[in-house]
Amino acid sequence: MQFSDSDLDNILTPKKIREQAKRMYDHCKNGGTSFVIDESKFETVVDFVHQTILKNYPDLNIPFHSRWGHFRASKINREIWLNDLLKKQNITDPLEIARVKLDLAVVSVLLDAGAGDVWKYHEKETGLEITRSEGLGVASFHMFMQGSFSHNHSLQATSAGLKAFKANDLELGFQVSDKNPLIGVNGRTALLNNLGNVLENKAFFKDGRPGNLVDYMKENYGMSFDAENLMLAVLTGFSEIWPSRIRLNGKNLGDVWMYRPFGDDQFSSLVPFHKLSQWLTYSLMEPMLEAGFEIKNINSMTGLPEYRNGGLLIDKELLKLKNSEDLSKKHLPDSDLIVEWRALTVYFLDQIGLALQKKMHKTPDEFPLCKILEGGTWWAGRFAAKEKRADGSPPLHLDSDGTVF
Repeated sequence: MQFSDSDLDNILTPKKIREQAKRMYDHCKNGGTSFVIDESKFETVVDFVHQTILKNYPDLNIPFHSRWGHFRASKINREIWLNDLLKKQNITDPLEIARVKLDLAVVSVLLDAGAGDVWKYHEKETGLEITRSEGLGVASFHMFMQGSFSHNHSLQATSAGLKAFKANDLELGFQVSDKNPLIGVNGRTALLNNLGNVLENKAFFKDGRPGNLVDYMKENYGMSFDAENLMLAVLTGFSEIWPSRIRLNGKNLGDVWMYRPFGDDQFSSLVPFHKLSQWLTYSLMEPMLEAGFEIKNINSMTGLPEYRNGGLLIDKELLKLKNSEDLSKKHLPDSDLIVEWRALTVYFLDQIGLALQKKMHKTPDEFPLCKILEGGTWWAGRFAAKEKRADGSPPLHLDSDGTVF
Protein backbone atom coordinates (compact mmCIF):
# COMPACT_ATOMS: atom_id res chain seq x y z
CA MET A 1 0.00 0.00 0.00
CA GLN A 2 1.33 3.42 -0.98
CA PHE A 3 1.02 6.52 1.15
CA SER A 4 1.24 10.17 0.18
CA ASP A 5 4.43 12.11 0.81
CA SER A 6 2.47 14.42 3.10
CA ASP A 7 1.41 11.44 5.23
CA LEU A 8 5.01 10.34 5.60
CA ASP A 9 6.21 13.87 6.30
CA ASN A 10 3.61 14.07 9.06
CA ILE A 11 5.16 11.05 10.78
CA LEU A 12 8.36 13.11 11.16
CA THR A 13 6.74 15.94 13.13
CA PRO A 14 6.38 16.61 16.86
CA LYS A 15 2.68 17.23 16.16
CA LYS A 16 2.18 13.60 15.11
CA ILE A 17 4.19 12.32 18.08
CA ARG A 18 1.90 14.28 20.41
CA GLU A 19 -1.28 13.18 18.59
CA GLN A 20 -0.46 9.50 19.02
CA ALA A 21 0.73 10.04 22.60
CA LYS A 22 -2.63 11.64 23.48
CA ARG A 23 -4.39 8.80 21.72
CA MET A 24 -2.44 6.33 23.88
CA TYR A 25 -3.42 8.26 27.01
CA ASP A 26 -7.10 8.00 26.04
CA HIS A 27 -6.64 4.31 25.21
CA CYS A 28 -5.07 3.75 28.62
CA LYS A 29 -7.86 5.62 30.42
CA ASN A 30 -10.31 3.30 28.66
CA GLY A 31 -8.46 0.26 30.03
CA GLY A 32 -6.79 -0.79 26.79
CA THR A 33 -3.13 -0.88 27.82
CA SER A 34 -0.87 -2.78 30.22
CA PHE A 35 -0.91 0.28 32.48
CA VAL A 36 -3.39 2.11 34.65
CA ILE A 37 -3.01 5.82 35.43
CA ASP A 38 -3.30 7.11 38.97
CA GLU A 39 -4.00 10.79 38.39
CA SER A 40 -3.81 11.42 42.15
CA LYS A 41 -0.03 10.97 41.88
CA PHE A 42 0.42 13.70 39.24
CA GLU A 43 1.00 16.58 41.65
CA THR A 44 3.44 14.42 43.61
CA VAL A 45 5.45 13.91 40.43
CA VAL A 46 5.34 17.62 39.57
CA ASP A 47 6.51 18.55 43.07
CA PHE A 48 9.32 15.98 42.93
CA VAL A 49 10.52 17.36 39.59
CA HIS A 50 10.24 20.93 40.92
CA GLN A 51 12.37 20.03 43.95
CA THR A 52 14.88 18.35 41.66
CA ILE A 53 15.15 21.48 39.50
CA LEU A 54 15.75 23.71 42.53
CA LYS A 55 18.35 21.26 43.85
CA ASN A 56 20.22 21.00 40.55
CA TYR A 57 19.84 24.60 39.35
CA PRO A 58 18.81 26.93 42.20
CA ASP A 59 19.47 29.93 39.95
CA LEU A 60 17.29 28.35 37.20
CA ASN A 61 20.15 28.87 34.73
CA ILE A 62 19.47 25.54 33.05
CA PRO A 63 21.13 24.43 29.80
CA PHE A 64 19.29 22.49 27.13
CA HIS A 65 18.86 18.76 27.67
CA SER A 66 21.63 17.65 25.36
CA ARG A 67 24.77 15.57 25.07
CA TRP A 68 26.81 18.57 26.18
CA GLY A 69 25.54 18.12 29.71
CA HIS A 70 27.17 14.68 29.82
CA PHE A 71 30.48 16.18 28.75
CA ARG A 72 30.23 18.15 32.01
CA ALA A 73 29.91 15.03 34.17
CA SER A 74 31.12 15.43 37.78
CA LYS A 75 31.01 19.21 37.22
CA ILE A 76 34.07 19.12 34.96
CA ASN A 77 33.55 21.12 31.76
CA ARG A 78 35.42 19.00 29.24
CA GLU A 79 34.32 21.30 26.42
CA ILE A 80 37.08 23.62 27.63
CA TRP A 81 39.56 20.87 26.72
CA LEU A 82 38.07 20.70 23.23
CA ASN A 83 38.17 24.49 22.87
CA ASP A 84 41.83 24.51 23.91
CA LEU A 85 42.64 21.87 21.30
CA LEU A 86 40.78 23.86 18.64
CA LYS A 87 42.94 26.88 19.47
CA LYS A 88 46.13 24.81 19.32
CA GLN A 89 45.12 23.63 15.85
CA ASN A 90 44.30 27.22 14.79
CA ILE A 91 40.65 26.40 14.19
CA THR A 92 39.01 29.78 14.80
CA ASP A 93 36.23 30.16 12.20
CA PRO A 94 32.88 30.01 14.08
CA LEU A 95 31.26 27.80 11.43
CA GLU A 96 34.17 25.34 11.44
CA ILE A 97 34.11 25.20 15.22
CA ALA A 98 30.40 24.40 14.95
CA ARG A 99 31.15 21.66 12.39
CA VAL A 100 33.69 20.07 14.75
CA LYS A 101 31.26 20.19 17.66
CA LEU A 102 28.46 18.74 15.53
CA ASP A 103 30.81 15.96 14.43
CA LEU A 104 31.36 15.14 18.10
CA ALA A 105 27.73 15.49 19.13
CA VAL A 106 26.34 13.29 16.35
CA VAL A 107 28.76 10.42 16.98
CA SER A 108 28.36 10.66 20.73
CA VAL A 109 24.56 10.66 20.61
CA LEU A 110 24.54 7.59 18.39
CA LEU A 111 26.55 5.81 21.07
CA ASP A 112 24.18 6.88 23.85
CA ALA A 113 21.75 3.96 24.14
CA GLY A 114 21.53 2.45 27.64
CA ALA A 115 24.87 1.11 28.89
CA GLY A 116 23.46 -1.44 31.32
CA ASP A 117 23.91 -1.68 35.07
CA VAL A 118 27.54 -2.89 35.17
CA TRP A 119 29.59 -0.91 32.63
CA LYS A 120 31.74 2.02 33.73
CA TYR A 121 34.43 4.22 32.20
CA HIS A 122 37.66 5.08 34.00
CA GLU A 123 38.81 8.55 32.98
CA LYS A 124 42.57 8.65 33.36
CA GLU A 125 42.68 12.47 33.17
CA THR A 126 40.63 12.80 36.38
CA GLY A 127 40.75 9.35 37.96
CA LEU A 128 36.95 9.24 37.94
CA GLU A 129 34.85 6.16 37.26
CA ILE A 130 31.77 7.29 35.34
CA THR A 131 28.73 5.15 34.54
CA ARG A 132 25.65 5.18 32.33
CA SER A 133 24.97 8.08 29.95
CA GLU A 134 27.66 10.32 31.43
CA GLY A 135 30.19 7.54 31.08
CA LEU A 136 29.20 6.91 27.48
CA GLY A 137 29.44 10.63 26.77
CA VAL A 138 32.86 11.01 28.37
CA ALA A 139 34.21 7.88 26.67
CA SER A 140 33.06 9.06 23.24
CA PHE A 141 34.43 12.55 23.97
CA HIS A 142 37.92 11.18 24.57
CA MET A 143 37.73 8.94 21.50
CA PHE A 144 36.82 11.98 19.42
CA MET A 145 39.67 14.02 20.91
CA GLN A 146 42.01 11.19 19.86
CA GLY A 147 40.70 11.22 16.27
CA SER A 148 39.08 7.78 16.55
CA PHE A 149 36.16 8.61 14.23
CA SER A 150 38.11 10.10 11.32
CA HIS A 151 40.16 8.35 8.66
CA ASN A 152 43.22 10.52 9.37
CA HIS A 153 42.98 10.89 13.18
CA SER A 154 41.88 14.52 12.84
CA LEU A 155 39.44 16.39 15.06
CA GLN A 156 36.54 15.32 12.86
CA ALA A 157 34.14 12.49 12.17
CA THR A 158 34.47 11.43 8.54
CA SER A 159 32.65 9.08 6.22
CA ALA A 160 35.74 6.98 5.58
CA GLY A 161 36.67 6.79 9.24
CA LEU A 162 33.20 5.74 10.36
CA LYS A 163 32.75 3.14 7.62
CA ALA A 164 36.01 1.52 8.75
CA PHE A 165 35.10 1.64 12.45
CA LYS A 166 35.05 -1.81 14.10
CA ALA A 167 33.42 -3.24 17.21
CA ASN A 168 36.90 -3.81 18.58
CA ASP A 169 37.60 -0.07 18.25
CA LEU A 170 34.54 0.64 20.37
CA GLU A 171 35.45 -1.99 22.94
CA LEU A 172 38.94 -0.54 23.23
CA GLY A 173 37.79 3.07 23.53
CA PHE A 174 34.99 2.20 25.93
CA GLN A 175 37.17 -0.14 28.02
CA VAL A 176 34.83 -3.09 27.43
CA SER A 177 35.83 -6.45 28.89
CA ASP A 178 34.26 -9.57 30.39
CA LYS A 179 34.26 -7.79 33.73
CA ASN A 180 33.10 -4.49 32.21
CA PRO A 181 30.39 -5.48 29.68
CA LEU A 182 28.56 -2.92 27.57
CA ILE A 183 25.11 -3.59 26.12
CA GLY A 184 24.74 -3.35 22.34
CA VAL A 185 28.36 -3.07 21.15
CA ASN A 186 27.50 -4.46 17.72
CA GLY A 187 24.37 -2.31 17.43
CA ARG A 188 26.32 0.84 18.27
CA THR A 189 29.08 -0.06 15.84
CA ALA A 190 26.51 -0.67 13.10
CA LEU A 191 25.03 2.80 13.72
CA LEU A 192 28.46 4.39 13.21
CA ASN A 193 29.08 2.33 10.07
CA ASN A 194 25.65 3.34 8.77
CA LEU A 195 26.48 6.96 9.57
CA GLY A 196 29.61 6.63 7.44
CA ASN A 197 27.48 5.49 4.51
CA VAL A 198 24.87 8.21 5.04
CA LEU A 199 27.58 10.89 4.98
CA GLU A 200 28.19 10.13 1.31
CA ASN A 201 24.96 12.04 0.54
CA LYS A 202 26.46 15.32 -0.70
CA ALA A 203 23.08 17.06 -0.62
CA PHE A 204 23.33 17.11 3.16
CA PHE A 205 27.02 16.45 3.87
CA LYS A 206 29.17 18.17 1.27
CA ASP A 207 32.47 17.13 2.88
CA GLY A 208 31.35 13.78 4.26
CA ARG A 209 31.03 15.06 7.85
CA PRO A 210 28.02 15.22 10.18
CA GLY A 211 29.02 18.81 10.90
CA ASN A 212 28.07 19.74 7.35
CA LEU A 213 24.52 20.10 8.65
CA VAL A 214 25.74 23.60 9.52
CA ASP A 215 26.21 24.26 5.80
CA TYR A 216 22.92 22.60 4.87
CA MET A 217 20.91 24.68 7.32
CA LYS A 218 22.63 27.93 6.31
CA GLU A 219 22.09 27.24 2.62
CA ASN A 220 18.42 26.28 3.00
CA TYR A 221 17.27 28.54 5.84
CA GLY A 222 19.90 31.21 6.36
CA MET A 223 20.99 31.99 9.90
CA SER A 224 17.48 31.75 11.42
CA PHE A 225 15.13 28.77 11.49
CA ASP A 226 12.63 26.86 13.65
CA ALA A 227 13.73 23.93 15.80
CA GLU A 228 11.44 21.71 13.71
CA ASN A 229 13.44 22.63 10.59
CA LEU A 230 16.56 21.28 12.25
CA MET A 231 14.73 18.18 13.46
CA LEU A 232 13.45 17.51 9.93
CA ALA A 233 17.00 17.85 8.56
CA VAL A 234 18.21 15.35 11.17
CA LEU A 235 15.39 12.92 10.42
CA THR A 236 15.79 13.06 6.65
CA GLY A 237 19.58 13.40 6.49
CA PHE A 238 20.23 10.55 8.92
CA SER A 239 17.20 8.35 8.17
CA GLU A 240 19.19 5.41 6.80
CA ILE A 241 21.31 5.16 9.94
CA TRP A 242 18.62 3.41 11.92
CA PRO A 243 17.78 -0.28 11.64
CA SER A 244 15.09 -0.74 9.01
CA ARG A 245 12.10 -1.53 11.20
CA ILE A 246 9.30 -0.01 9.11
CA ARG A 247 9.68 1.22 5.55
CA LEU A 248 6.94 3.02 3.65
CA ASN A 249 7.30 4.26 0.07
CA GLY A 250 10.91 3.09 0.27
CA LYS A 251 11.65 5.34 3.27
CA ASN A 252 13.02 4.14 6.59
CA LEU A 253 10.85 5.64 9.33
CA GLY A 254 13.33 5.04 12.14
CA ASP A 255 11.96 5.24 15.69
CA VAL A 256 8.37 4.53 14.65
CA TRP A 257 6.49 1.46 15.87
CA MET A 258 3.41 -0.53 14.94
CA TYR A 259 0.75 -0.62 17.66
CA ARG A 260 -1.95 -2.95 16.42
CA PRO A 261 -4.51 -2.16 19.16
CA PHE A 262 -4.93 1.17 17.32
CA GLY A 263 -6.49 -0.72 14.41
CA ASP A 264 -5.70 -2.68 11.28
CA ASP A 265 -4.97 0.35 9.13
CA GLN A 266 -1.20 0.37 8.80
CA PHE A 267 -0.79 4.13 8.89
CA SER A 268 -3.06 4.94 11.84
CA SER A 269 -1.42 2.21 13.92
CA LEU A 270 2.03 3.82 13.66
CA VAL A 271 3.35 5.46 16.82
CA PRO A 272 6.37 7.75 16.26
CA PHE A 273 8.88 8.84 18.90
CA HIS A 274 12.19 9.82 17.21
CA LYS A 275 13.84 9.81 20.60
CA LEU A 276 17.49 9.71 19.51
CA SER A 277 16.81 12.09 16.61
CA GLN A 278 15.26 14.66 18.95
CA TRP A 279 18.04 14.11 21.50
CA LEU A 280 20.45 14.70 18.63
CA THR A 281 18.59 17.83 17.54
CA TYR A 282 18.76 19.24 21.07
CA SER A 283 22.49 18.43 21.10
CA LEU A 284 23.16 20.29 17.85
CA MET A 285 21.51 23.49 19.01
CA GLU A 286 24.16 24.75 21.44
CA PRO A 287 27.07 24.77 18.94
CA MET A 288 24.85 26.33 16.28
CA LEU A 289 23.68 29.06 18.65
CA GLU A 290 27.33 29.72 19.55
CA ALA A 291 28.09 30.07 15.83
CA GLY A 292 25.46 32.81 15.48
CA PHE A 293 22.37 30.91 14.31
CA GLU A 294 18.94 31.84 15.69
CA ILE A 295 16.76 28.83 16.54
CA LYS A 296 13.10 29.59 17.18
CA ASN A 297 10.17 27.68 18.70
CA ILE A 298 12.36 25.25 20.61
CA ASN A 299 9.41 24.35 22.81
CA SER A 300 7.69 22.68 19.85
CA MET A 301 9.94 19.64 20.32
CA THR A 302 8.62 16.80 22.47
CA GLY A 303 9.97 15.20 25.61
CA LEU A 304 12.19 12.16 25.22
CA PRO A 305 10.56 8.77 25.83
CA GLU A 306 13.47 6.97 27.43
CA TYR A 307 13.89 4.98 30.61
CA ARG A 308 14.72 7.84 32.99
CA ASN A 309 11.74 10.00 32.07
CA GLY A 310 9.47 6.96 31.74
CA GLY A 311 10.89 5.35 34.86
CA LEU A 312 9.96 8.40 36.89
CA LEU A 313 6.29 7.84 36.07
CA ILE A 314 6.40 4.21 37.18
CA ASP A 315 8.56 4.69 40.25
CA LYS A 316 6.33 7.55 41.47
CA GLU A 317 3.27 5.39 40.70
CA LEU A 318 1.60 7.75 38.25
CA LEU A 319 1.73 4.71 35.94
CA LYS A 320 1.07 1.27 37.39
CA LEU A 321 1.34 -2.05 35.62
CA LYS A 322 -1.74 -4.23 35.66
CA ASN A 323 0.46 -7.32 35.87
CA SER A 324 3.28 -6.93 38.40
CA GLU A 325 5.11 -9.84 36.76
CA ASP A 326 5.93 -7.50 33.88
CA LEU A 327 8.43 -5.78 36.20
CA SER A 328 10.65 -8.87 36.18
CA LYS A 329 10.40 -9.71 32.47
CA LYS A 330 12.59 -8.47 29.62
CA HIS A 331 10.72 -6.48 27.01
CA LEU A 332 11.59 -5.85 23.36
CA PRO A 333 11.38 -2.27 22.02
CA ASP A 334 8.56 -3.25 19.64
CA SER A 335 6.40 -4.86 22.34
CA ASP A 336 3.03 -3.25 22.98
CA LEU A 337 3.99 -2.61 26.60
CA ILE A 338 7.10 -0.60 25.69
CA VAL A 339 5.30 1.37 22.96
CA GLU A 340 2.56 2.18 25.49
CA TRP A 341 5.10 3.22 28.14
CA ARG A 342 6.97 5.48 25.75
CA ALA A 343 3.82 7.14 24.37
CA LEU A 344 2.45 7.76 27.86
CA THR A 345 5.83 9.23 28.80
CA VAL A 346 5.62 11.76 25.94
CA TYR A 347 2.09 12.71 26.99
CA PHE A 348 2.93 13.20 30.67
CA LEU A 349 6.16 15.08 30.00
CA ASP A 350 4.05 17.71 28.25
CA GLN A 351 1.64 17.84 31.19
CA ILE A 352 4.49 18.06 33.71
CA GLY A 353 6.05 20.85 31.65
CA LEU A 354 2.83 22.85 31.57
CA ALA A 355 2.31 22.39 35.31
CA LEU A 356 5.86 23.49 36.10
CA GLN A 357 5.66 26.53 33.84
CA LYS A 358 2.51 27.58 35.70
CA LYS A 359 3.98 26.76 39.12
CA MET A 360 7.16 28.72 38.41
CA HIS A 361 5.42 31.61 36.62
CA LYS A 362 7.37 31.01 33.41
CA THR A 363 6.27 31.13 29.77
CA PRO A 364 7.03 28.19 27.46
CA ASP A 365 9.70 30.30 25.76
CA GLU A 366 11.30 31.21 29.10
CA PHE A 367 11.20 27.64 30.38
CA PRO A 368 10.99 25.28 27.40
CA LEU A 369 10.60 21.56 27.74
CA CYS A 370 14.25 20.93 26.89
CA LYS A 371 15.21 22.78 30.08
CA ILE A 372 12.61 20.94 32.15
CA LEU A 373 14.05 17.66 30.89
CA GLU A 374 17.60 18.67 31.77
CA GLY A 375 16.90 20.34 35.09
CA GLY A 376 14.14 18.08 36.28
CA THR A 377 12.53 15.00 34.79
CA TRP A 378 15.65 13.12 33.67
CA TRP A 379 17.39 13.64 37.01
CA ALA A 380 14.18 13.05 38.93
CA GLY A 381 13.89 9.71 37.13
CA ARG A 382 17.41 8.81 38.19
CA PHE A 383 16.80 9.87 41.81
CA ALA A 384 13.50 7.95 41.93
CA ALA A 385 15.20 4.83 40.58
CA LYS A 386 17.89 5.07 43.25
CA GLU A 387 15.22 5.37 45.94
CA LYS A 388 13.59 2.17 44.71
CA ARG A 389 16.61 0.06 43.71
CA ALA A 390 20.14 0.17 45.07
CA ASP A 391 21.70 -0.07 41.61
CA GLY A 392 19.54 2.74 40.20
CA SER A 393 18.33 0.54 37.35
CA PRO A 394 15.09 1.38 35.51
CA PRO A 395 11.84 -0.21 36.68
CA LEU A 396 11.36 -2.14 33.45
CA HIS A 397 13.96 -4.47 31.94
CA LEU A 398 14.69 -3.66 28.31
CA ASP A 399 16.09 -6.08 25.77
CA SER A 400 17.93 -3.26 24.00
CA ASP A 401 19.83 -3.51 20.73
CA GLY A 402 21.73 -0.29 21.47
CA THR A 403 19.71 1.81 19.01
CA VAL A 404 16.56 2.91 20.87
CA PHE A 405 17.12 3.87 24.47
